[in-house]
Amino acid sequence: MRAKRPYIVLSFRTTVEAMAWEKHCEAEHIPGRLIPLPRELSAGCGLAWRMPPEDWSLWQSRIDPAAYDAAAVVEQ
Repeated sequence: MRAKRPYIVLSFRTTVEAMAWEKHCEAEHIPGRLIPLPRELSAGCGLAWRMPPEDWSLWQSRIDPAAYDAAAVVEQ
């Protein structure tokens, strides 16, 4: 059995914020993808951006998650 790999998940309050984040990441060539989250785990809209933790410093240098009203959590 493969060990689970940790991921960082940014949860968004609105779909508009999630889609803006996705568009910006694609333009900046930042890895990750939008995933659905259960409402009880999400910040609001049920969408989150998932990325490997090793990419977090790349994100922080190019994008401010606070500008998109995103909450970060680590998923194992």
